[in-house]
Amino acid sequence: MTASGQQPSASVTALAAPDWARRPANLARAITTELVERIVRGDHPSGSSLPPEPVLCETFSVSRTVIREAMKVLQEKGLVQVRQGAGTIVTEPSSWNMLDELVLGAVIAEDETLAVLDDLVVTRRLLESDMALAAARTADQETLDALSALVDLMDQMVDDPASYRDQDYLFHDTIMRASGNRIARGVVRALESQVFHTARYTGRTDRQLCVASNQGHRRIYERIAAHDPEGAAAAMYAHITEAWLVRRSAAGDPSRLER
Repeated sequence: MTASGQQPSASVTALAAPDWARRPANLARAITTELVERIVRGDHPSGSSLPPEPVLCETFSVSRTVIREAMKVLQEKGLVQVRQGAGTIVTEPSSWNMLDELVLGAVIAEDETLAVLDDLVVTRRLLESDMALAAARTADQETLDALSALVDLMDQMVDDPASYRDQDYLFHDTIMRASGNRIARGVVRALESQVFHTARYTGRTDRQLCVASNQGHRRIYERIAAHDPEGAAAAMYAHITEAWLVRRSAAGDPSRLER
């Protein structure tokens, strides 16, 4: 029963509040996270209206101020539009901000075909290939020494995938820093922050994979050390593609990787 003594509406029942609803320190953020997940999952399809403000207030046991703040954040993420007389409308996925932490994380969690991760790899491959090209033109001796040391160190870590992965991260970051392209580096780091420790992205972590991966690193280093921009770009492109195809599960069609 509601406070007015009437039975709750169907929309209230369908949008039952999760256990955390009364407890988080930041209610607006928690509600935003929940609604992002529900929108991405399709509980509220594109073109449909979110439940009206009073229903959301009752569902989550919060004030209108909290709900309005959550709606404002959802708008900023591109998931909804507020239309006069029509309410809060869920937008098409093409309007969603895929660089947003909550949106990207929710989309990846719901993507059984791995198409989103394929697109992430394609984007990373494009940017890192270009940064490898730039690094081959500008890398100083200090950078080359750092890359050489990392490749040698990773050869010794092939039996310790967790430690190997940390050095792998540093290898790629050293090249990105050497390129001087802060925007591209920021995009790659933002994308990878959502998937770096997830099983669906990291996939296999056995010794054989680490050995093959570091052979790719060594080819990239050698082309950068030779100041061969095109060779460095090609080596990075091949390395990122091959490493993902080995880690990738059999789900979906990897043809999106073809360029």
